[in-house]
Amino acid sequence: MTDVLLRSRAETARLVAGSLIGDSGNRWRHTAGVAQRAAELSARLGLDPDVLVAAAWLHDIGYAEPIALTGFHPLDGAVHLSGEGWPARIAGLVAYHSGARFVGAARGLAGQLAAFPDERSLMADALTYADQTVGPTGLRVDPESRYTEMLHRHGPCSWNAAVDADRRPHLRATAARVEHLLAA
Repeated sequence: MTDVLLRSRAETARLVAGSLIGDSGNRWRHTAGVAQRAAELSARLGLDPDVLVAAAWLHDIGYAEPIALTGFHPLDGAVHLSGEGWPARIAGLVAYHSGARFVGAARGLAGQLAAFPDERSLMADALTYADQTVGPTGLRVDPESRYTEMLHRHGPCSWNAAVDADRRPHLRATAARVEHLLAA
């Protein structure tokens, strides 16, 4: 067997992410932190680490210039993954992470997002929670601080700000669900 056949999906995802965004400074530090957080969450929540950690490594690859088609990174990442033969589940987790459906709808991309499964499961919640508890430099943050930082970074005229009334409650509810399970 070759090394490729022995490699886990999560390890392959790390290599793919590294090839696309590995030289992106904070974006890479954030991604590595999200993957580490996802590994911890998978163990504590009884989730398949190969799926969750792979999705965590891949969640921001849509920022890579060679694959950025629409400028909406969740969709661009999912389209790339689908084209490369990744499982639909992982592409869907990437497509819908961190309330992307709200921004996608506002940008007129809901139809394109609909090509991917939106599982709205504990797995999806865990990916969002991992993303929302790791700041841009890879350090742990609380979800509210992360969301506030993101709005500030993108600005008051951004698509993120435009959907804040819907997205913020969604992200708060996701964090509350995951934190409830972690405390149990």
